[in-house]
Amino acid sequence: MINIVLYQPEISPNTSNIIRTCFATQAKLHIIKPVAFDIHPHWMKRNGAGHFLSEIQHEIHNSYTDFYNKYGHKNIFYITRYGLNNYAEIDYVKEAKEHNGELWIMFGTESTGIPKSIMQTNIDNCLRIPMWQDCRSLNLANTVAILLYEISRQNNFDNLSKYEVQKGKDFILQK
Repeated sequence: MINIVLYQPEISPNTSNIIRTCFATQAKLHIIKPVAFDIHPHWMKRNGAGHFLSEIQHEIHNSYTDFYNKYGHKNIFYITRYGLNNYAEIDYVKEAKEHNGELWIMFGTESTGIPKSIMQTNIDNCLRIPMWQDCRSLNLANTVAILLYEISRQNNFDNLSKYEVQKGKDFILQK
């Protein structure tokens, strides 16, 4: 099971896009409060996609302390521009096997990221997505998608459809 952890998200469209990506990959979403927007389903619907927080596996944690007390013993990777390790050099298949089939990936708040105190105590698990030196950071929803699909790729997209199932595998060939 892939667990995506959002540390105090601030921008509802990012979280809505992450909900859709979690739905597409069957990842579980964890949201650590406080959250800068209303998590009510009306506001969390991904426009045009129809996916709500209630349609994916998820947990809402009242604080980082609550999350840590429940899951702090897990092997969590922290995605940060300050990470010293390249996210693409991790063998996620091996990591999942070594940790009872679980992967945990935490992403920070859009404006400030993951608190330095959390990163300092987990420095070996701080990962960076390489980018142009003049770029400060990537969009949070895009970053989650990059990680989820790298993990899925390494797992040969197991349990994900490799062709269009709603309109049919041969839709593109139909006139």
